[in-house]
Amino acid sequence: MSPAQPTIIAVSDATGETAEQAGKAALAQFGHHEEGAVRVISNIRSVEALEAAVLKAKKIGALLLFTLVETELRGAVKDMALTHGVRAVDLIGGLIRGLATHLDLTPLSVPGLSHELDEEYFKRVAAIEFSVNNDDGKNPQNLPKADIVIVGISRASKTPLSNYIAHRGYKVANVPIVMGVPLPRQLDEVDPDRVFALTIDPVVLMKIRQARMASLRMRSDSDYGDLRQIRREINHAKRTAQEQHGWTLVDMSRKAVEEAATAIIETFRSRFALDGTRRGDTKKGSSKKRAAKKTTAKAKKKASKKKAPNKQAAARKPSAKKKAAKKKASKKKAAKKRATRTKASRGARR
Repeated sequence: MSPAQPTIIAVSDATGETAEQAGKAALAQFGHHEEGAVRVISNIRSVEALEAAVLKAKKIGALLLFTLVETELRGAVKDMALTHGVRAVDLIGGLIRGLATHLDLTPLSVPGLSHELDEEYFKRVAAIEFSVNNDDGKNPQNLPKADIVIVGISRASKTPLSNYIAHRGYKVANVPIVMGVPLPRQLDEVDPDRVFALTIDPVVLMKIRQARMASLRMRSDSDYGDLRQIRREINHAKRTAQEQHGWTLVDMSRKAVEEAATAIIETFRSRFALDGTRRGDTKKGSSKKRAAKKTTAKAKKKASKKKAPNKQAAARKPSAKKKAAKKKASKKKAAKKRATRTKASRGARR
């Protein structure tokens, strides 16, 4: 088969997004990542349109992948595929039948229900708009309004990660960590459990930055792509995240954006309910507990500084027992001297 021809024809009675993503995910398991490997034929609502798609798959020798919610169309495509010798895979039929049995309900069989303009749809649109308007530290006054805040150094994938999570319906803001530049004070108003700090392997980041420098025709000797400078930036970001704020670290070294986004969302969901309220103390502890621990640590440090001079003074200052013993020894010595002088005086008179 020519590389220009698709490996999969994805047929759907709606947008075809589900079939397309499933086809791409399956192809990735065989090392196929070519653009156009999955061709989508969407909004199939008639037997005639369905037959045209089956004949197309036969002509180019592609696998037919379909997501059709109408029982009649599903039956028709199976018959056509068998007649024309086309291998076909039903992605959604088995799931619908399984749910119908499990729930003891009859499916609606209405195409496109998952893409209706419902409350969830508008929530996603608002989240995407929020993410765009609060990218790379813009509008820091909105940080307390964010569901999730992502921080990290340059080229650590803050923006693509923010956009991906926003498409899942979460309001995301991201803030750069730059050495020598203070973070916006509004970050202190955000619950630390909502903040995720990105870290990355220095060598991996160096390659990413150098590729960026080449595309922008930047000087190759710039500190931006220097490994030592990158290590300093990463260490500074880690100290800022963990020691100063108690934020959650996310290592992007060998993670795809989708994988990292899923991990962040799962962690967020374990801490907060759908309405944004805290589920309760997590394993890591609530922000109040961490704040209390931080305050206690500072208090101990302050107290230890105060105690240090006192200890030194105490070491220089003799104890009460030592004072008494010294005084007694001094009296005894004085008495002995007086006795010696008296004895000498008596001897002289004789």
